Amino acid sequence: MSYFDEKRNKEILARLKKNYPDAKIKLKFKTPFELLIATILSAQCTDDRVNIVTETLFKKYKKPEDYLKVSNEELEKDIFSTGFYKQKAKSIKACCEVLVEKYSGKVPKDIDELTKMPGVGRKTASVVIGNAYGIPAIAVDTHVKRLSNIFHFVKENNPEKIEEQLKKIIPEEEWVITCHRIATHGRLICQAKKPKCEICFLNDICPSAFKINKGKKHD
Repeated sequence: MSYFDEKRNKEILARLKKNYPDAKIKLKFKTPFELLIATILSAQCTDDRVNIVTETLFKKYKKPEDYLKVSNEELEKDIFSTGFYKQKAKSIKACCEVLVEKYSGKVPKDIDELTKMPGVGRKTASVVIGNAYGIPAIAVDTHVKRLSNIFHFVKENNPEKIEEQLKKIIPEEEWVITCHRIATHGRLICQAKKPKCEICFLNDICPSAFKINKGKKHD
């Protein structure tokens, strides 16, 4: 069997859909702007920790202008527990400045416009347009990157190339939710340090099943 197998890919996607039919983003938000801030904070941080921080943060800062009114030190203190707080505070402030000056405080729906903003990479932009605006997008986070290689959807570490390849495998209307299904599977079953292959509903077709438990790394 070749590394890339269209029939296997479709079966993996079908089982992920069956087992996680209602998978959704873990970050809590009410507006596109809140999701943008939450996604910036989620870098090198768990979604659960971000949700704890934003529960208070979003009551204090309701619009981009609010972040620009406080000192860097105050904002750093507010987001300290998400890690890399100095860089994140700097990115949030710079991003909010552009939002106010160029977009009247509104988060643009265009991925290319979003990625031009400070602190906003392609993954963050894809998360925002896909989940806040319902525009088809594939966000390649750590789970999607790791499991896409484990499943042999791709043989690639570059996020943009992974995104490009996944768009050929996954139907466009399923782009957003499939990323959530993959991420959910990565959190619950196919964990990085100790995957639970023995209880995985993909263990009979996954090309990497049980290999890590035998002292080998996933292919």
